[in-house]
Amino acid sequence: MSRRRVGAAALGITAGIVAASAPVAVAQPAPADGLGWGACPAEYELDPATDDCASVTVPRNYADPGAGTIDVLVTRHRAEDPGSRRGVLFTNPGGPGGDAIGSNGMFAEVLPEAVRAQWDVIGVQPRGLAHAGAVECTLTPELSALMGTGFGGAATRDACEAAAPGTTAHLTTENTARDWEQVRLALGEDVIDIYGLSYGTVLGSTYATLFPQHTGRMVLDSAVDQNWLWNDVLWQQNDGYKGRFYDLMDWIAAHDDTYGLGTTPLQVYQRWSDRIVEEAGGNPTLAPPPAQVGDVPPGLESVADAYRAGVDLTGPARVQFEAFVRSLADPSHTQLASGIYAMTRQALPARNAWPLMARVIRDGTDAIPEGGSPADVTEQQQEQMAQAQLMQTLVLCNENIVAPRPDRLPGWLFSTFVTGDLFDLIGYSYSAGPWCAGAPPVTALPALSNQGLGTAPLVLQGLRDPQTPYQGGVQLAHDMGAHLVTVEGGDHGAGIQGGNAVVDQAVSEYLQTGRTSITHAPEAPISAPL
Repeated sequence: MSRRRVGAAALGITAGIVAASAPVAVAQPAPADGLGWGACPAEYELDPATDDCASVTVPRNYADPGAGTIDVLVTRHRAEDPGSRRGVLFTNPGGPGGDAIGSNGMFAEVLPEAVRAQWDVIGVQPRGLAHAGAVECTLTPELSALMGTGFGGAATRDACEAAAPGTTAHLTTENTARDWEQVRLALGEDVIDIYGLSYGTVLGSTYATLFPQHTGRMVLDSAVDQNWLWNDVLWQQNDGYKGRFYDLMDWIAAHDDTYGLGTTPLQVYQRWSDRIVEEAGGNPTLAPPPAQVGDVPPGLESVADAYRAGVDLTGPARVQFEAFVRSLADPSHTQLASGIYAMTRQALPARNAWPLMARVIRDGTDAIPEGGSPADVTEQQQEQMAQAQLMQTLVLCNENIVAPRPDRLPGWLFSTFVTGDLFDLIGYSYSAGPWCAGAPPVTALPALSNQGLGTAPLVLQGLRDPQTPYQGGVQLAHDMGAHLVTVEGGDHGAGIQGGNAVVDQAVSEYLQTGRTSITHAPEAPISAPL
């Protein structure tokens, strides 16, 4: 995909000038739309006093309107102060594959009070998920085995096209953005405001590129460089997650008085590794953090520097050798068999999950509250997660524009079949090419642009966010001519994690006036109990 850097920069200047003089929006009643609003599906447990749902019929394939239609579910959290209502705020939780019906209530709960009061918060279910032309996929043992060995794209496409080849080609970001336009028309709104999270920043920017005249104010939270779509997004996450893991080790060591897991990151790492060995028989292969003075054994203070250098030099090879020996003794002894290992990676983008992670390292899985462990996931929730994963793979491979890197195949082979290291194998699986092999792209996103926008977007980007690394958000802000707010720390979703008063102020000011002078925000405090 080509990028018109000069044009984007020039247009960004123009949009910024318009934003500076944007008038304050006046209260407006909800237009009389033709939607049949009613109760939302029971599985979402939404309060009918505040939330309702309706369906909008859209073309299955916008390029071929005669190819049938699907019904897309829409949910609405009504403005809590109807007398000050300003319009509608479309939300998307990311993914691709994130359920926009279930997440819309989360947005309504965590967004600043002024936003909840003045906007109808709207979730449009992405096509291919439940209640939006759900794709029927049949996973055979053979296809499951292919996924397990890293060929997820071909296996997923085969599983979802078993009955009718080619039926997944319409699952693209552009088509989902066009679904938004159909919903806007059904609502009777001239303009929509947008809050996109993660992948939702790509979806929102795509809508703004296609329909700038109907795009109002747009918050892009934890954004993605359009030139990374999609192999490079997963590749960039490798270093991001490793860096954030070491941040977690630092944080736990700094709270040794609370958790008693060690006063240095290396001591905490060893307790973490021991817990994974205890659970799964295999040890993690992620390189240990650098040794500090507190890691030098008594009596070796005179050679402390040499000792630390030796530990740092041999540490990465040592953990990989230990894991190899354990797997030789018993192939089931692998870090991937540890729920704590997977839980660690999942906890890294949200600091409010770190206190629980520390307690799990100290006390084991007994520290997980009732209903919070993988064993407590219901069958319906498992099906929803599987559908989201299938949808993500379909969309990523359908519009993947980044060529595979065969030079990274050795890293993929080693991380997938030897170490089973989640901190490497996911990025390698995409970047080296195996994941989407056999599932070539069917389209590319339109080059994202701010041309025709009346207000410059707002980008919120965490400096150490492992899921959407900082430099990607900076680039999308440049491409969309956006105002960038740099947020300390690494929370994924700077505006939806909660507790960050400066970010909340920036979001409120921007949505209410079209501008904010805030360019930097501190890291949000941890609000979860230690």
